[in-house]
Amino acid sequence: MRDKGIFSIKRALPRMSWTPKNLYNLYLRTDGPRKREITFKSASSTLFQQRWRSKAVVRAYHGDFIKEKVFKRWFLPETLPDVRPKRKVLGDDKASLEEFALRKKKEKELAEEEALKGMAPVGSLMFSEVERRIDVFLFRCCFVHSVYEARRLIIHGDVKLNGKKHQNANTRLAPGDMVSVDPSAIRFFKPPNGPNWYDVNNYQQLVKEVDAKREKDLEKQAKGAKKPVSADEAAPTAAELAVINAALGKEAPAPTSKPQYNLTPFYLPHFASPWLFIPAYIEPNFATCSAIYVRHPTARPGYSEIPTPYDADGEVVRFAWEWYVERRPRMRTKTQLARMPEDRALAQMESIDEGRKKLRKDILLRNFKFTS
Repeated sequence: MRDKGIFSIKRALPRMSWTPKNLYNLYLRTDGPRKREITFKSASSTLFQQRWRSKAVVRAYHGDFIKEKVFKRWFLPETLPDVRPKRKVLGDDKASLEEFALRKKKEKELAEEEALKGMAPVGSLMFSEVERRIDVFLFRCCFVHSVYEARRLIIHGDVKLNGKKHQNANTRLAPGDMVSVDPSAIRFFKPPNGPNWYDVNNYQQLVKEVDAKREKDLEKQAKGAKKPVSADEAAPTAAELAVINAALGKEAPAPTSKPQYNLTPFYLPHFASPWLFIPAYIEPNFATCSAIYVRHPTARPGYSEIPTPYDADGEVVRFAWEWYVERRPRMRTKTQLARMPEDRALAQMESIDEGRKKLRKDILLRNFKFTS
């Protein structure tokens, strides 16, 4: 984490974290007094300032740990979707031509349907490459309380990708990839240090009850052992039991020194409920601490699958889109492609293309041998 003041209340920039400070910053930007800074309906700032502010607040949430140069080159789609509605141009004869071709009626029906359902918030899809990152994926699965902790777990080797240890936090997943986390590394299963945690399963209370019951049982056994018993009622000692089991070919039962609680400890920090959701493109399994990246996120009228603290079809996302449209990444050379972060979907497509080329070559060779 390069920036120590990422949760600064003075800056009030929401991040991918469950901390109470970040939740307060989220309130300030979306419903609090700092909201007017990104409300441009009656603003006196220039168009450049509006775009720059929108880009700053959006990028603070979507991949603030990615450098801007790297983001524009590798994590920004090459073809950004158009979020602006179609506009009529004076002097254009397109309407008369469409009326002559009998297409105006279909376009009118389509326009009515769009007005009824609303336009798809495709502007938020410019962050789809960021959502494919394995560290952001772990945060969306609710296995960690921040994307920064997800990066730490990956670098320390506590994360597996398709059953193999993976230590590259910049990897972009492909549909069908399974990511699993070591349960011993998940903070939610460990006893908390401070009081700002909530015991979901009442594990501490259960431990106290089980320990108290065990102490009572031990006291009863100790009192019962003091009473004199006859030779017929005397129980065999541990050594005698071992000899008897060895003669009968049985294994001696393991001593039960530690009690079995039969409950998983689970601790959640306070004010975690706003972050407890799973996107539609993720299929998690909390029993095994693993999840599958099912498909790439999409958008449809009135709904976007990419979580964002701002309106997916609002002016903030639109101004950020306009900022990056004017600063599209240039053509990538071979030296730049050599530094590209790992993209598993692209690697799969390349392997499929190579297989198809090899198959075509084999077919051509067979046909040439058959004709000759």
